[in-house]
Amino acid sequence: MSTVALQPGDTLDGFVIGPVLHAGSMARIFSVHYAEGARDPGFPMVMKVPRMIPGDGAEHIIGFETEHRLLPLLTGPHVPRFVACGDLAVHPYLVLELVPGRTYQQLLDETPRLALDQAVSLGIALARACHSLHRQNVVHQDLKPANVVWRDGGIAVLLDFGLSHHAELPDLLAEETRQPIGTHAYMAPEQVLGIRGDSRSDLFAIGVMLYEMLTGELPFGDPKTAGGLRQRLWMDPVPPRRLRPDIPAWLQEVVLRLLEPQAEHRYPSAKHLVFDLENPGQVAVTARGQRLRGTPWHRHLRRWLRAAGLQYQPSTMPSRQIDEVPIVLLALPHDDVSDGTLYSLRQATARSLGARPGARLACVTVTPPIGPDDTDTPRRLLEQLRRWAEPLDLSQHQVSFHVLESGDVAGAIVRYAKRNTVSIIVMGAATHGLKFQPVVPTIPVKVAMRAPCTVLLVKEDLPVLAGVEPDDD
Repeated sequence: MSTVALQPGDTLDGFVIGPVLHAGSMARIFSVHYAEGARDPGFPMVMKVPRMIPGDGAEHIIGFETEHRLLPLLTGPHVPRFVACGDLAVHPYLVLELVPGRTYQQLLDETPRLALDQAVSLGIALARACHSLHRQNVVHQDLKPANVVWRDGGIAVLLDFGLSHHAELPDLLAEETRQPIGTHAYMAPEQVLGIRGDSRSDLFAIGVMLYEMLTGELPFGDPKTAGGLRQRLWMDPVPPRRLRPDIPAWLQEVVLRLLEPQAEHRYPSAKHLVFDLENPGQVAVTARGQRLRGTPWHRHLRRWLRAAGLQYQPSTMPSRQIDEVPIVLLALPHDDVSDGTLYSLRQATARSLGARPGARLACVTVTPPIGPDDTDTPRRLLEQLRRWAEPLDLSQHQVSFHVLESGDVAGAIVRYAKRNTVSIIVMGAATHGLKFQPVVPTIPVKVAMRAPCTVLLVKEDLPVLAGVEPDDD
């Protein structure tokens, strides 16, 4: 049976073909279900069938082959569940979960300018989905509103992986062409130059989508020519706050950082973006966030001259990029803590951050719930955290300070680590109650048992002063 001739009611490899849900230039998508007697997967399914018409470009066919190889490897809630695939030489098709929900494009069609909190929520969900994908060493390369579904429960699901790049598989598209491949309005500058596989290209696309959700406009328009596409190598978009004054400075800071022409000036990973979107009070607002006027022409001219000879460095593997810029959580007690413990925690934190520009430090302390009239305690605890961090060299790192209110100290630390995709938790090892530890675990032990990441428990170790012999007793 020719896949082009598939019609509702036909049966192919045990799947009964249903109505056409979408008919695009590259593929048709049918609703399908198993033939009678087959096991129900527990979710609705679709079959994606490529439109392989004579005269199609090679990237069309290679794109379907890329998706055919990639989707069975992907896991997690941010991609459709894979069911089956057909032989590419006989009946090429993919059977996937039909993801319930609306695409970001449908949301934008209804309301071109979204409410600020809705745009931020959609951005957080999209960044979480990208982080999951990048952890699997895959860069999507074609993020746009039509390729993201807002699923029930506030989860973003990514669709259409035909242009994606897997760091551990041959890149068939790169072997075929060095021309820009993707949707022009959302392509990162390095993609314009034919560079694929940098996870920060997906972050640029998120920046375009956030800009669009907030302002109702595309930051670089929708260029149709190579010259128009290259302008993003040196041009800045109109500041979002000029188009929509109620956008706060911190949010413009985030969006314009995502849209930086050079990848190294964007967020180092999607989880760092999640952190800023979820902690707006901790975003360091620069002139970028305050700007209301466009970039002067003479600055654009300098950038244009620099872009003429611009060479992008090969990007590191996505999962390695994430590991090289960790989020380190320092859990600091606010009482009953010795100078030796404070010193040891500072040394361990410095080692954990290491020579990793862009790594983030989140200093956290947990206190019992504070009454609404008590404004002094949070201020005092935040100042205590800042004083502790002063001796550290944080010139190449982002740092934030947080007071968590909870009666369950270990639970609050673990929840914070999960929500913010923390890589390492640094905290003091308990020095009291050890004889009861097998029966009643200490807070550090509880954290170590439940944490989603590495936990570094630090023993008290004061420095040896010059001229003073250490005590061997």
